[in-house]
Amino acid sequence: MANTRLVLVGPPGAGKGTQAKVICARLGIPQISTGDMLRAAKKAGKLPEELVKQMAAGGLVPDSVVLGLVDQRVTEADCKPGFLLDGFPRTTPQATGLDDVLAKNGVKLDVVLAIDVAKDLLVERAVLRRTDKRTGQIYHLKYNPPPASVAEADLEHRPDDHEDVVAKRIDVYEAMTAELLPFYEKRGKLKRISGVGTVDEVTQRVLAALEITSQEGQAERA
Repeated sequence: MANTRLVLVGPPGAGKGTQAKVICARLGIPQISTGDMLRAAKKAGKLPEELVKQMAAGGLVPDSVVLGLVDQRVTEADCKPGFLLDGFPRTTPQATGLDDVLAKNGVKLDVVLAIDVAKDLLVERAVLRRTDKRTGQIYHLKYNPPPASVAEADLEHRPDDHEDVVAKRIDVYEAMTAELLPFYEKRGKLKRISGVGTVDEVTQRVLAALEITSQEGQAERA
């Protein structure tokens, strides 16, 4: 699937980050995170001071600012064979703005891939997650408990993995994408896959949905 420009969406805990890396490695395209771009622009002093203060206070960054960063990024050389947008767009106005940015640069979005996981499973995945404060190793009390040999593990339950926080993040995601996914579905861009199963099982669904063959992946890596 050469010259692929795609958006990857999924709720917190769906495994989106893991699958994004697989897709980008197979297709030889960059992963574009608007969050990373904003942090880089802030560090480089390219954002207005008022906007930096707004971000520090947890305020939303105007769509025009994010779209401006995307506009600059997609013109860079490594985006010529395509790119994967991670975490953007999240709303229909952002999606419309993205269409305009891409059209201005003579390209268009090929596919929007949504990873679906039920809310109760997403909560379970996060709430039972523990981090070894000594090593940074992440375990799951149900699916990947620390081995007996790691008896000294100092396990931490991170605040953002508590049930009320996780549930709120999922609710926010669902509210924001309630119109976005139908928007892309009407345009024939949306493909949905189940995010339930092992990482490898989900990866196979991702590759099948994007029509990426093992031969194509090998060619891209060569």
